[in-house]
Amino acid sequence: MTDEYNALIDNKTWELVPHPYGINIIRSMWIFAHKENSDGSFARHKARLVGDGKTQRVGIDCGETFSPVVKPATIRTVLSLALSKTWPIHQLDVKNAFLHGDLKETVYMHQPLGFRDPNRPHHVCLLKKLLYGLKQSPRAWYTRFADFFSTIGFTHNRSDNSLFIYRRGSSLAYILLYVDDIILTSSSDALRQSIMAMLSSEFAMKDLGPLSYFLGIAVKRHSGGLFLSQRKYAAEIIERAGMSSCKSTSTPVDANPKLSATKRCTIRGPDPLSQPCGGPPRSYLYRTGYYICGSTVCLFMHDPRVEHMNAIKRIIRYIQGTLDYGLHLYPSSTSTLVSYTDADWGGCPDTRRSTSGYCMFLGNNLVS
Repeated sequence: MTDEYNALIDNKTWELVPHPYGINIIRSMWIFAHKENSDGSFARHKARLVGDGKTQRVGIDCGETFSPVVKPATIRTVLSLALSKTWPIHQLDVKNAFLHGDLKETVYMHQPLGFRDPNRPHHVCLLKKLLYGLKQSPRAWYTRFADFFSTIGFTHNRSDNSLFIYRRGSSLAYILLYVDDIILTSSSDALRQSIMAMLSSEFAMKDLGPLSYFLGIAVKRHSGGLFLSQRKYAAEIIERAGMSSCKSTSTPVDANPKLSATKRCTIRGPDPLSQPCGGPPRSYLYRTGYYICGSTVCLFMHDPRVEHMNAIKRIIRYIQGTLDYGLHLYPSSTSTLVSYTDADWGGCPDTRRSTSGYCMFLGNNLVS
C-alpha cells in the first residue's frame, strides 16, 4: 500500500483542496490481489488504489467511456504471422498505465483510507491524473497511447483499432494493445529494441521477455511452434460452479434435442416458468483450442430454466475432461485465408430460426 501511495504522490496524481459544497465526491478504495504465474503459483502481493467509478455521473465528472481492446482473432492472426516469419514475440507491461493519461473532467475523490493527511483530514483529492476505477480511464489511456504511437510512425489497423502497425522500407512491426498489456513483434530484434527504447522514453515500461502469459492464455513454445492453453481459467470456472470433483463427459451437448425458452421442465418441483432456476455463474469460456457449443445456452441467459442449467453443467463436465486441450499454431508457408461455414435449418423450436457457425484458417492455423 505504501509503495502504491508513494507512486501516486510522485506522479502528482492529485492535490488536496477544501471539501467543496454540493459537488459529487467519489470514494477511494484499496484493492488487494495475489498476482499469480501462468501455472497458478503465487507471484507477489499487489495493492492498488482505485476510484469508485460507479458513483460518477455522465456529463458531470465523466464523458465517453468506451475503449477498444484487441480482438482474440487479431491476437491469433499476428502470432501466426510472427511464427511463420520467425519474428521475436515479446510481452510488455506499462507500470501504472492509467496515470499516463490526461484527465479532462473535474473529479473529486475522498482521501485514501490509512493515508489521510493529519493536518488536513477533511480535505479531498482533486484528481489531476487518471486513476484505475474511473469510468473514463481506459478510453483516455488508449487515446494517450495511440496519439504517441502516431508520432513515432505507427498507424491503426482499419479492422481492429488496437492493432498498431509500423512500416519503414523492409522493416515491419506489430503492437497489440489490451488496456495496459502489450504484445510486440517485429521483423528484427534491433527494431524491437528501438521501439522499446522509444516507449520507455515516454512511459514507465517493463519488458516481460518472450510471450508466455497474456490475458489468461498460457503460451508455451515447442519445437513445432506455439501451444495456447486456458487451463487455469477453465479450472477457475469449474471451481466457481462448484463442480471441481464432477465426472467428465466426452461431448459438450446433446446434438439431437433442441433447447426451448418456453418448454416446461419435466422434473418435479415448482414450475420453472414462475420460478427461474439458479445455478452456476454466467461465465463463458473463450477457449483457444475449440469453441464450446455455448451459443445454444447463451440464447437463454436472460431467463435460464432448469434444462438450460443442466445443459451448462454438461458443458462444464466436458471442460473438466478437456483441461489439457488448447490451440496449436505452426509456421505456415501459405498466407491464404480460408473460411468454412454451416448452419442448421430452422433449428430453434421457438422461432424456427437457423443457427450458423464458422471457422477461419490463416494457412494451417485456426484464427477465428
